[in-house]
Amino acid sequence: MYRKKHNKLKNSIISILKNIYDPEIPVDIYELGLIYDIQISHENEIKIIMTLTSPNCPIIDSLPKEIENKIKSIKDVKKVKIILTFDPPWCKEFMSEEARLELGLL
Repeated sequence: MYRKKHNKLKNSIISILKNIYDPEIPVDIYELGLIYDIQISHENEIKIIMTLTSPNCPIIDSLPKEIENKIKSIKDVKKVKIILTFDPPWCKEFMSEEARLELGLL
């Protein structure tokens, strides 16, 4: 039962992430490979470990807050914590095949 609810919640989170776009690259942040990990506790507390394309990214303050607010809007979510890391640094290899295709990199 927990596994089923967990998967449903994770899918809802991914769906939200696929609707948030990097302002400089016309690809969503999930397919772009900016999301390193999504952790969901038994109490539906969410921890997302993510990066940006560059430490100098102009949305370093606003993007994590946007993600947090949108994920908090999911009915069963209790708490959201976004952890920004640059280790490992983002590179084009992190992008999904779909993202590379869209950007003409395949």
